[in-house]
Amino acid sequence: MRVATAARRRPSSTRWLERQLNDPYVAEARRQGYRSRAAFKLLQLDERFHLLAPGRRVVDLGAAPGGWTQVAVARVVSPGNPAGRVVAVDLSPMDPVAGATVLQLDARDEEALKAIQTAMGGPADLVLSDMAPPAIGHAQTDHLRIIALAEAAHDCATRLLAPGGTFVCKVLQGGAQGDLLADLKRDFASVRHVKPAASRADSSEVYLVATGYRGHQDD
Repeated sequence: MRVATAARRRPSSTRWLERQLNDPYVAEARRQGYRSRAAFKLLQLDERFHLLAPGRRVVDLGAAPGGWTQVAVARVVSPGNPAGRVVAVDLSPMDPVAGATVLQLDARDEEALKAIQTAMGGPADLVLSDMAPPAIGHAQTDHLRIIALAEAAHDCATRLLAPGGTFVCKVLQGGAQGDLLADLKRDFASVRHVKPAASRADSSEVYLVATGYRGHQDD
């Protein structure tokens, strides 16, 4: 589908609109009631790694607009298993998701971590992070900024996860992952790079899936 140019629309906006209109995941997300196409990334990660199951406790960092939260609730919260819990955290406001606790907080703050722990009611089985800063178009800067968020999410995960738990975070392909990967390999039994089919082909995003949390390591 081609989008007609408009006098007040920038070429980049026209390209974005064309991509949205021609993206099957956008259409399918709308059909199934997901808030974003990103929901399918988590569905595909779960299909491969079995991240979500009834009764698990899940923290979703950078949750807005809520696509991953919707998937998590559907798979871990059930009337017959009241232990299942999903806590969604974001700096931006987010509409409620039935079955989840939504917190508008900066997860990097100590008080925010305490609020998340209280809402969880116990250690988490899974910490998710689809956080990404707004892209500025400079590849190296964008990469460093998303790695900084991934490192912050990893720090949160080590505070929130139960031993044996799993951490998933988004990064960009490229350098400057050495320290993050070293820390993940220290803290988890297995670390894998995965690019879900729902990630756009022209996107450099990949996900790190770290399983088998070893427990908090004291310095």
